[in-house]
Amino acid sequence: MAGEQAAGDHGGGAHGITGELLLDGFILLGAALAFVLLFRRLGLGAVLGYLIAGIAVGPFGLGLIESGESILAVAEIGIVLLLFLVGLELAPARLWRLRRDIFGLGLSQVILCGLAVTGLVLLSTNFTVAAALAIGLPLGLSSTAQVLPLLQSEGRLNTPLGERAFSILLFQDLSIVPLLTVVAVLSRAPADPGAPPGWLLAIYAILSIVGLVLAGRFVLNPLLRIVGRFAERELFIVTGLFTVFAAAVLMDSLGLSMALGAFVAGVMLADSPYRHELEADVDPFRSILLGLFFLAVGMMLDVDVVLDRPFFVVGMAAALVVTKVAIIFALARAFGVKTRAAFVLGLLLSQGGEFAFVLFTEAERALLVTGAASSLYGAVVTLSMATTPFLMALAKRFGGVKASTRDDLAGPGEAPTAGAIVVGHGRYGQTVSQMLMGANIPVTLIDSKPDQIDLSGEFGRKVYYGDGLRVDLLREAGADDARAILFCNDGVALDEGRLEAIRMAFPGTRILARVFDRRHLLALGDNQIDGTFREVLESAISMARKAMELVNLDDSLIDRVEEEYRKRDCDRLAMQKEEGDLHAGAEMSFGGPESLDFDGTDKR
Repeated sequence: MAGEQAAGDHGGGAHGITGELLLDGFILLGAALAFVLLFRRLGLGAVLGYLIAGIAVGPFGLGLIESGESILAVAEIGIVLLLFLVGLELAPARLWRLRRDIFGLGLSQVILCGLAVTGLVLLSTNFTVAAALAIGLPLGLSSTAQVLPLLQSEGRLNTPLGERAFSILLFQDLSIVPLLTVVAVLSRAPADPGAPPGWLLAIYAILSIVGLVLAGRFVLNPLLRIVGRFAERELFIVTGLFTVFAAAVLMDSLGLSMALGAFVAGVMLADSPYRHELEADVDPFRSILLGLFFLAVGMMLDVDVVLDRPFFVVGMAAALVVTKVAIIFALARAFGVKTRAAFVLGLLLSQGGEFAFVLFTEAERALLVTGAASSLYGAVVTLSMATTPFLMALAKRFGGVKASTRDDLAGPGEAPTAGAIVVGHGRYGQTVSQMLMGANIPVTLIDSKPDQIDLSGEFGRKVYYGDGLRVDLLREAGADDARAILFCNDGVALDEGRLEAIRMAFPGTRILARVFDRRHLLALGDNQIDGTFREVLESAISMARKAMELVNLDDSLIDRVEEEYRKRDCDRLAMQKEEGDLHAGAEMSFGGPESLDFDGTDKR
């Protein structure tokens, strides 16, 4: 009976815990939904909505949820996933190209902003120099969790402004280890005999990064190839999350930044053909957890502290923002950034960052600051984060950040099931789609240019808005059930990696691609798709045939010339692919002694 009773108590306890978790989730999601919708409607952005929702339901608001710290611990995984996705966008070659901004602009920003804010703390309080450094240096950091999603949503991450902002944020993440070392050196608490010295942590960091790169090359890429053969989306999700968590746990076990480990994991997979599939699978988790992170930050804001010293908190937050804008603007100008872009960069990175909470906690443990001081400056960080949506509205007036995507355009998820998906509805895609419609094949049209969508709408064509090269968006459009996907995009946006990811994601769907020229065709690699079409080849051949007809050449000779040209072009293309050289097979081109005589004989 005792055993039965114990089992019953255990089951009841588990049921109670599950019920509490469900209730907390219901409250958090309900508050987030209400406030984010409201703040989106007001044009103030989702982040501010999450922060206010957290304040409302947290222990210092209505008290509906008591533990903001435990939620924050879980939500920090969102930052880890964010850095992984950013790493996927940065192949090692691109990262090397950004080295000047990372180690020049980034290093200068961390040092100068940290010391300047330390000076502000000294002037406004009676703190010791050690305590001021423990507060000021963390306040010099910005919010990766706030800035990078903003740049991604506005399509600015790969612009010069976005790359400079990312470079600074990346160096800030790298600086966490040195800043923790500074706090440890200044500590008044008894030394932990088991804690490794700072120089040893640096060696650990280097060895860990090298180990992760080797693991990516010799373990992860072969593993992804095996997973890709099964074409199971769930396996990609599991593999992607396993990669992120493994890298984060490795770094965390060495006392390093989990986000840094996830970033390295992303970089080592940036050249993988499965990059886009991983990005599509991991991104939903990132979005949810980042929202939870800002909810937790709002919950931890001690409203009583703000109410006790409201002028100090507001004044310090304003001084923090103004100081960082001024310093980042001056640094950016020194690094050759134009005046307007430099000012926008300062506005973008002016807030306090999430890692300040981590460093404040360490400063408390080191007996450098009190819990009250940590809460006070935590409020300053939260308030500075709340200013970012307003500052970005100001930045848009300077042309530095584009306005949000139009919300009157339908996404591919609203499209009915179709037999074919045509990506790109310009002059090329219009011809292709009309011919398919003429054969009574239902077609879903996708384009990423609002102006083109509006123009197509004037002629009665329903075109859905989105980047049709993304696996997740194609899946929303019904690519799993479509018989064919036709890429009619202008330019060379379709590359080998994207094409390989799409082919692996939809193995039962026929894929045809328009290519810009011979170079673009070669750049697509050896992807086994059903057809590639150089956009001017057929029209050029038609024009040449018409010219030969106008000079009264015999029809049989014209046919021979076309047939021979096509054969030589095909053979030359095969040689170029095999040798990886655009000049291969040049001797096979027509010209001079290589041409056919008028009697149809080859003069070679």
